[in-house]
Amino acid sequence: MQKIKFSGIVLAAGSGKRMNADLPKQYIEINKKPLIYYTLKAFEESLVDEIILVVPEGDISYVKSDIVEKNGLKKVSQVIGGGSERIWSVKKGVEASSGDYVLIHDGARAFVSSKLIDEMAGAAEIYHAAVAAVPSKDTIKVSDESEYVKSTPDRNTLWMVQTPQAFLKEKLLKAYDLLGDDKVVTSKITDDASIMEKAGTPVKLIMGEYTNIKVTTSEDLIIGRAIIESDRFH
Repeated sequence: MQKIKFSGIVLAAGSGKRMNADLPKQYIEINKKPLIYYTLKAFEESLVDEIILVVPEGDISYVKSDIVEKNGLKKVSQVIGGGSERIWSVKKGVEASSGDYVLIHDGARAFVSSKLIDEMAGAAEIYHAAVAAVPSKDTIKVSDESEYVKSTPDRNTLWMVQTPQAFLKEKLLKAYDLLGDDKVVTSKITDDASIMEKAGTPVKLIMGEYTNIKVTTSEDLIIGRAIIESDRFH
């Protein structure tokens, strides 16, 4: 019987604009290692069989030599250039992968654990579409166009969605085909699960980790350092 194969698609094509940084955020260092290293290390230590790393076209050579090879990341099978938008970068990564299931992850979520990655792989097998998420700790308000409160959803039904988001590869590619390339529609897609939702595929919520934060602002780096210096990273 042929072994089921899992591919990790790691997206690292972001910029440092919101952090007022000269470097794209995935290359900003914490404890002398770039953020993307911690992401890749977690996938390297998980049960995924290969990692497809998606970066800006001009960074491919640098990433291969200074991050992948320098740190001995053996599971990174390909480093490829991204698309014009995140949604197309994901599609390129999925199409380049060889797994039966794909786990799509934002490289800026550098503090994900291998344990969560493994749990998402298992969830993909069972549900074919699953996302890591944590229940909202805060009350959420919906605003109108003038930024007045329009409504207050029941907090007990609200989850903050993270990555990895895990799918049966065949189903995800079919969902992309159904989506088409309508720019009005695709501009409203903010995560990979939304593509499956539009195709009518139920998406299962899997308990994520509150430490699985996305580095977006300089304040996030302070939290990130604390997480890296915690027992989990030693």
